[in-house]
Amino acid sequence: MNALKNLDKLQPYPFERLRALYTGVQHKGGLAHVNLSIGEPKHPTPELIKQALIDNLDGLSVYPGTQGLPVLRKAISDWILRRFDALVDPETQVLPILGSREALFSFAQVVLDGCEAGSHVAFPNPFYQIYEGATFLGGACPVFVNIDPETGLSNFHALGPDVLAKTKLMYVCSPNNPTGAVYTLEDWQKLFDLADEYNIVIASDECYSEIYLDGTAAPIGGLEAASRLGRSSYTNLIVFSSLSKRSNAPGLRSGYVAGDANLIKAFLRYRTYHGSAMSTTIQMASVAAWNDEEHVAENRRLYTEKFKAFSAILESKLQLRIPPAGFYFWADVGQSDTAFAKTLFEQAHVTLLPGSFLGREVNGYNPGANHVRIALVASLDECNEAANRIAKQI
Repeated sequence: MNALKNLDKLQPYPFERLRALYTGVQHKGGLAHVNLSIGEPKHPTPELIKQALIDNLDGLSVYPGTQGLPVLRKAISDWILRRFDALVDPETQVLPILGSREALFSFAQVVLDGCEAGSHVAFPNPFYQIYEGATFLGGACPVFVNIDPETGLSNFHALGPDVLAKTKLMYVCSPNNPTGAVYTLEDWQKLFDLADEYNIVIASDECYSEIYLDGTAAPIGGLEAASRLGRSSYTNLIVFSSLSKRSNAPGLRSGYVAGDANLIKAFLRYRTYHGSAMSTTIQMASVAAWNDEEHVAENRRLYTEKFKAFSAILESKLQLRIPPAGFYFWADVGQSDTAFAKTLFEQAHVTLLPGSFLGREVNGYNPGANHVRIALVASLDECNEAANRIAKQI
C-alpha cells in the first residue's frame, strides 16, 4: 500500500504534459515539424561503435555479470584519468550502468535504505524529473532548491540547518540541465564542506560534461574537484555519466558510476538483485566509445556551430545566452511559457519545452515559469529554420 501511495505522488512527465498542451491544436501552413523539445541527440552514432557491436555479437549468448567486464571498467577508469586527472580503482570504484537515468533513480534506494521517515533529498529546481521520482519512491521528501537566474545554479547553502540535518542525498547537475551552467572548483569546495558537515551523499549528474562550447574550458567534474582538493577517497561522492550525449548513442544505454568505494560496493549489491547487468556486446561497444575522442570533438564542433547560428538569427528578437556546456538554450520569453510554446507549435510547427514543466512551485514561485528549453539536437539546417520561424512569431 505504501508503494501505491508513493507512486501516486509522481507528477506527469514533462513530455506527457507537452502532449496534453498540444491536444486539439492544429499547426498551420503545412510546415515540416522541427522538434527542439526533447534532449535526444540526433548526430550520427560513430561507426566505430556500430562496428564494435557487430564484432561482439557473440556476447548475446551469455549472461553478463553485474560488475561488468574488467576491460570496460579499465577503459572507464582510464578515461576518467585522461579527462579529469582523477584516479579511480577499476576494481572497487567503478561500475557500468544502463545509462545514467536508471542509475540516478536506483542509487537513491541504496542511500535511503533504512532512513527514518521525513528524510530529505535536495536537488535543483528546475530539474531532471528522475530526481523527484527517485525521492518519492525511496520514501523521502523532495527539497527543491531554486536556481539563481544569474548563475544558473542552485545555492544549497541557503537551506536551513533543520532541513540539512534531515537531508540524506543531494543531486547536483553540472553542466546543469536546463541552464548549462557549471560548477567551479570553489563551488565544489562549498558543496563538499556542506556534505561533510551534515553527512550528505552527493550524487553528481555529469551526463553533459563533454558537450562544452569552448574547446579549452572543459567543465570540472566531481571526481576532478575532489582529487584537486585532496579528497581522493571520494567520501560520500558518486558521479554519473553516460555515452548518450558524449557519443550520440542514447540507444546504447551505457554509462558509469564512479566514486566512494563503500557506496559502489553497496550499489553493486543492490544491482545484483536489481537485474541491471549490461550485455557484454554493449560493453565492448562502450569500450570502443570511451577509448576514442575524435568523434567527441566533432560532436562539440557541431553543437558550437548550431549555437552560434541560432543565436545570430534571434539576437534582436530574444535574449539568448550561449551556455558554457550542454546543448540547451534556457530562454526567458517574457510571457507565459505554455502560451508561447503552444502558439509556436500552432503557427510555426516548432516544438519547445515550457520551463514550468521542469520545475515545481516553491513559496508561490516556479523558477521555470516564463522560460523555455530549446534543445539544439536537430540538424544545423533544421535549427536555423526553427530560429527563423520563431523570429517571425516574436
